[in-house]
Parts: sequence; structure tokens; C-alpha cells
Amino acid sequence: MKKIIFIALVFFSVKVLSQPLPIGKPEENGISSERLTRIDKVMNDYVNKGYIPGAVSLIVRNGKIVYKRSFGYSDIEKKTPLKPDHIFRIASQSKAITALAIMMLWEEGKFLLDDPINKFIPEFKKPNVLITFNAKDSSFTSQPAKSEITFRQLLTHTSGIDYAAIGSQEMKAIYAKAKVPSGIGSNKDVLAEKMKILGGLPLKHNPGEQWTYSLSFDVLGYLVEVISGLPFDEFLHQRIFKPLGMNDTYFYLPKEKYNRLVPLYQNKEEHLSKINVIEKIDYTTIDANYPATNGKYFSGGAGLSSTVEDYAKFLQFFLNQGEFNGVRLLSRKTIELMLTSQLHAPISNQVGLGFGLETDQNDYQSVLSIGSFFWGGAFSTTYWVDPKEHLIGINYTNIVSNPHWEVNEKFKILVYQSIID
Repeated sequence: MKKIIFIALVFFSVKVLSQPLPIGKPEENGISSERLTRIDKVMNDYVNKGYIPGAVSLIVRNGKIVYKRSFGYSDIEKKTPLKPDHIFRIASQSKAITALAIMMLWEEGKFLLDDPINKFIPEFKKPNVLITFNAKDSSFTSQPAKSEITFRQLLTHTSGIDYAAIGSQEMKAIYAKAKVPSGIGSNKDVLAEKMKILGGLPLKHNPGEQWTYSLSFDVLGYLVEVISGLPFDEFLHQRIFKPLGMNDTYFYLPKEKYNRLVPLYQNKEEHLSKINVIEKIDYTTIDANYPATNGKYFSGGAGLSSTVEDYAKFLQFFLNQGEFNGVRLLSRKTIELMLTSQLHAPISNQVGLGFGLETDQNDYQSVLSIGSFFWGGAFSTTYWVDPKEHLIGINYTNIVSNPHWEVNEKFKILVYQSIID
């Protein structure tokens, strides 16, 4: 009898944790159904003109899905219609998930944000800063940095680390020579090995002096492994994805979900073509079939794939101040800290711990309310959360170097113009 009760409780808990976001009627949540049709027109127009293969658009208000639609094709050549549950490579949207993981360990008292990371990764002890670079052979000279790299600097891209494949010419070449990858599609590499190599390479600038978009979240992913004792993918699955019911978010997909993965496209001279390999500035070649492959490189900065609804659950967790579906992963105060601007003059970037922020300094640039947070991914995925409006917006397509990225900005405007309360 006890065994039956235990099985029933396990089944019930899994069912509860896996439940989808509730559906809400637009008008009951201050949204105009008529005005939402403007989104349909714009997305269909982009598909019909061949600017994008397709898109999945999602709006959540007051914790309820008020708009969820797909447009165009997953696979143009096969005429496979795009569906709302298709899986997209979310690239840099992985960073916010990594930030959550590291802050969960911070809440456990494992470290302080201004602690040097060399306490956990000795290879980063006594970093050096690049002085000269020889383009002929990627050799360089360096000098000791003024300080050590901290957790807070990793979370705010002020560590001095640069980015493989998309960073400065000098650092891209140095990383390429050392075989440090960008984190996307590096299926055969091992995170620990590459991060240790990265620790011995020069920094672009002294820690804390500038904002440089970087591989810092890959370092944070490795720090999660070291501090927790779990492989990064297992930590995310056990501590985040399973509790939040994010059942379609992975570094590498199980084979039964390969058919839901959206192919990668490129748009050159308004012609869309499917790609199998991505080449970036002669330095990086990526298997574009990821994550429909086996792999062991768990990139905290760019490696995850997901669906719009899975990511909406993750964002609703932040909108709920650290709780979702009865599961609390962070305290309200930690959420407040993550969504507080961390940088000050002369650094002008408005960022928290894992997110870009809408503040009184940059609010004139967009329709978002002050206090909103956001980011996106290299393959033209984007999201934002507006706490004042109790609103989440997500728009996904998968295009390398999308020349029509403005479709995401138009989606944002179309969401806000639909508000009627």
C-alpha cells in the first residue's frame, strides 16, 4: 500500500511540475484580439517575401498565454509547416539560464560575487592583459593584470575575456590558435579542458575596466560544475529544467525529438538557404546539425536549445520573483539583485546579472517599461519581460546573421500596441 501511495505521489508531482502555462483570453488580460492580428500580417509578410523561413511568436500576460502562433516553415525545402512546439537553437539566451544556476549556488553560500574565480579554477590565477599582437602568427605579448577576475565581472561581461569567433580580431585569432571554441556546436570538445586553456590566455583589458561581450558564461558553466560537483547539463536538468517543467530544453536533444528541431538558414541577397556548417571569420567551423547530435560540450553562453513555451516558463519564474508552479529556486531579494544595474560610469552598458536592463538611462530608446529585462540569441531569437505590464514577449526564428533582425523589434512594437487596459 505504501509503495502504491509513493508511486501516486511521484506521478502527481511530475504532472504538476510539467503542466503548461495556462491559456488566457486576450481581452480578459487587457489585450485586443483585433490588434493582435497585426502581428499575423507582419510575420506572414516576412515569410512571403522570403526574409525568414518562419517564426513562432508568444505573448504571456498575467501569467497566461494570450497569443501563441507559428508562421511559415520549419523546413522550406520539405514544406514542413512550423509549429509552436518546434525546438530552436537559442544561443545566447543560454546565458540567463547559466546566471540562474550560478546564483542558486551563491544563495547556498558557496562564494561571494566579488570573490576571485581562481579559488575554484586555479588556471585563472594572476591573469595577464594583451599588449601587442602579431597577425602573421597570432603571437602576442602581455603584462600582469591589475586585479583578479570575479564572479560579478563574469556575470556582467567586464572580466576582460573576449569571444571566440565574434570578438576582436586579435582575441579571435588567439583563441583560434589555442583551439578555444565559441561554444556553439563544439560537440566533441570538453568544457573543463577548454576553460582551463582559456584561463592561461591573455585578457583584452583589465578586469572591471570595460564591457566586452565574452565567453564568461562558459566559464560560469564550468564553475557550476566545479562548485556543485555535477556536470553542467545534469545540474541544469536536475535543479532547473525538471522543477520548472522545461521538458524540451537541452544541450543535445534525445533522438525522439530530432524531428522537432528547426533547421538553420542563412539569408543572402534575400535568398534563404539551409546550412549544415557555419564558418565565422575563417576561425570557427561549426556543425550546424547540433543539437541533433551526440555531444559533451555544455556551453553556458550559447549551447542550449528550447521552445518558446519552455523559455516562457523560465521567464515567468523571474516575473514571479523566484517561484513557478509552487517551486521556489531563488528568493525575491536575489531576483531583485539580478535585475539591478551593476555597472557605473564610465561603463555605460545597462546590465544586471545575466540580463540587459531597461533603466532611466536608456528608456528613451524603446517602448519597454523601466525595470524590463531582455536578451536574445545569435540565430534571431529574442525575448523580454516587462514587470510593470506583467508581460512576456518571445519571438523565434533560426537564421545565421539575419539581415532582417528588425522583425523582432517590430514584434515588440506590435505587442505593446495591442495593450488596451
